[in-house]
Amino acid sequence: MYKVMLVDDERIITEGMSKVIKWESIGTSLIGTAKNGLEAFEKIKQSRPDIVISDIKMPGMNGLELVAKVHEYDPEIRFILLSGFSEFDYAKQAMVFGVKHYLLKPCNEHTIMDALKEIGEELNQTREREQFIERMKDTLKNVLPYAKEQLLKEYVTNVYENRDFEYYQKLLQLDLETPKVRLMLFQIEGEFEFEHLLAIKNIAEQIFKEHVLSCSVGELNLLLINNEVETSLIHQKMEQIRKTFYQYYQLDCTIAVSETGRISQANKLYKEALDCLNYRFYLGEGSIITKEDIEYKNNKFHEEFYYDDQKFCRLVKTGCWVEVEEEITIFFNYLTELRFDINATKSYVIQLFNSMIRLCDSNQMNAYLIKLSLLLELETIQSMKSFFKEMAEEITSGFYQQNKNKHSAIISRVLEVIENHLADPQLSLQWVANEMLYMNADYLGKLFKKETGEKFSNYLTKVRISKAISMIENESDVKIFELAEKIGFGENAQYFSQVFKKQTGFTPSEYKRETVQGL
Repeated sequence: MYKVMLVDDERIITEGMSKVIKWESIGTSLIGTAKNGLEAFEKIKQSRPDIVISDIKMPGMNGLELVAKVHEYDPEIRFILLSGFSEFDYAKQAMVFGVKHYLLKPCNEHTIMDALKEIGEELNQTREREQFIERMKDTLKNVLPYAKEQLLKEYVTNVYENRDFEYYQKLLQLDLETPKVRLMLFQIEGEFEFEHLLAIKNIAEQIFKEHVLSCSVGELNLLLINNEVETSLIHQKMEQIRKTFYQYYQLDCTIAVSETGRISQANKLYKEALDCLNYRFYLGEGSIITKEDIEYKNNKFHEEFYYDDQKFCRLVKTGCWVEVEEEITIFFNYLTELRFDINATKSYVIQLFNSMIRLCDSNQMNAYLIKLSLLLELETIQSMKSFFKEMAEEITSGFYQQNKNKHSAIISRVLEVIENHLADPQLSLQWVANEMLYMNADYLGKLFKKETGEKFSNYLTKVRISKAISMIENESDVKIFELAEKIGFGENAQYFSQVFKKQTGFTPSEYKRETVQGL
């Protein structure tokens, strides 16, 4: 049972909740109530509840202050906050201290019970995780080498001579000819300790109860399982291992699986699994990799790879990161699909990287050449892509800044043209580009949107309506048809009225009346 305390300055609410909520049915018990934060904090120190349900607005010490004080005293105590205020600031303040449940009054008992159930499940998972980790630590202190693990490790790595292995086969009563098995390798991603190797081995053994032998080989875990397990079920269990291990330690792992064979062929199966594991370079950390994943599917995988470096470099020099990013995605997706030898793939990436950094001045290029070694050390194509994108964005941004002043001067001229020709019905992006600036209209439109954040037509409409509003407010006797002519709608006063209403919510006449009444 999880202990719960109610805190609210309205007695009728605490009494009502005390009686209405079926505490025991959701694994909780009500241990007390308090009428404000000050009283609640003293009672919390005495009774140490697991969950506190508190109003936010209370005299003395409000709910948010109570959360902050309790979090400092015991961060493991969970809160459900109740309030008649729907402002997001309250929820945001509470989130700083890990509060996930923010319920608006009035709320019924079902809403509160659902929140309590969810917190109860979170607490159960936390306790289960802590208990599991403690068991692993206890096992680590008392663990002794197991003969079968040592046998498997030395056999798959070809240490034993046949005559030696026959002796251990009889000693451990192993049938090395009849059973068909699969071999799995587990590689933990990121920085880890021996405790983590022990944990993933323990998890794998619990989930694959049919396993024959298991051991650690260097930084890898190895598991032999009976081939009687259905292939679809094998994948489900491998995914379960990954998720369980991540839940406990927030570390991912990659799993490689061999084809089937006899235990006497364990060395061959081990090499198959290692080949699969190498392809995490393409499939990514945290993958489940089989022989099917690494086989070439058609002849295109044997084609020569050609990529136009100069096209990519031209995009970088334009300073347009969106287009550069799209091209990087195309490049890496194609390499991933082809799945050349890993060193060959890296050489293509290095070639494009070198072409890109040659666009920089000598000092910048030397700085990027130093980072080349970091690129070569990366273990997956996804991590190479992320690193490459980071460098490309820096270089592209530099070219964007160089081009920005030139672009800004062009757009300043466009804004000047709009101001001087606002009353001209012919004013348009095409007209400005062709008649005033002698530029390509599509290119000018892209520049305009990049600089102003808006399409030319939208910007022009807003300027015209803003001018109309100013004239209505300052010229009380102005006519609607005059307004339309003066801001570029020509003789189409009806269309002007429609656009005006869409922008302001009023017709020009309605806005004029509102303005006169306001004065």
